[in-house]
Amino acid sequence: MKRFFNWLKAVFNRTMDKVEDPDIMLDQARRDMQGALVSNKERAVQAITQKNRLQMMLDDERKKAAQLESQATMALKQGDRELATQFMREKMNHDATIATLQQSYEQAVATVDQVKIAIKRQEEEVRKKTAEALAMKAQWKQAQIQNSISKALEGLTFENQFEGFGAAQERIREAQSEAAARQEMMGTSLQGRVMSMEDKTRDMEAESELAKLEERLGLRQPVTPVTTDQTVSVSAAPGAVPAPAEAAAQSEAERQIEELERRLKGQ
Repeated sequence: MKRFFNWLKAVFNRTMDKVEDPDIMLDQARRDMQGALVSNKERAVQAITQKNRLQMMLDDERKKAAQLESQATMALKQGDRELATQFMREKMNHDATIATLQQSYEQAVATVDQVKIAIKRQEEEVRKKTAEALAMKAQWKQAQIQNSISKALEGLTFENQFEGFGAAQERIREAQSEAAARQEMMGTSLQGRVMSMEDKTRDMEAESELAKLEERLGLRQPVTPVTTDQTVSVSAAPGAVPAPAEAAAQSEAERQIEELERRLKGQ
């Protein structure tokens, strides 16, 4: 039952909203004005009709009075005064009716003139109100559109939409800068050079061990390294080969000396 009453309440509210809709209200007001104007015009037509009837009756009475006067004149010319008197009496009755009709006719004419003026003013007012109703309906439509736009824009947020991207980008830049700084420090520090030299030494030892393994497996011919006077000690026996670690250290030292000489020449 509760759901049913809620449904009835919702239907009633929706119906009331439709009834109170400005478009419906303005259309109803316009129809009411036009209906009132049509009714007043119909009443004005009836008043004009009655005025015309009074005018016709007045014209008939005047014709009859003129005819009786003409007959009385003819009777007097013929010497029949009694008949002329009867005609004049009938004419007097018609004259009395003419006076009454004349008064009613004048009142009807004044009333019709006032009604015509009122109808004309009402028509002007209806035209004015109709134009105002159209303008108000346009304003109502405009207000509805503006409200729809405002409601649609209420859910839009631009302030914090890209903060996550900016923060992530900043963190990535910091990490890249830190990594570059560490690499720079590692490349310029003595410890970095020593570690690089040790890595090269290990590579050379691994190459030497691999060459020995290939010789034992018969995959390559033994090679006697040729050394110069700068790399072989005077006290060493002929054909002796420096140890790989010593040769790597000596080669790295010579490379650093040459680099130092290049920097000094550049200065």
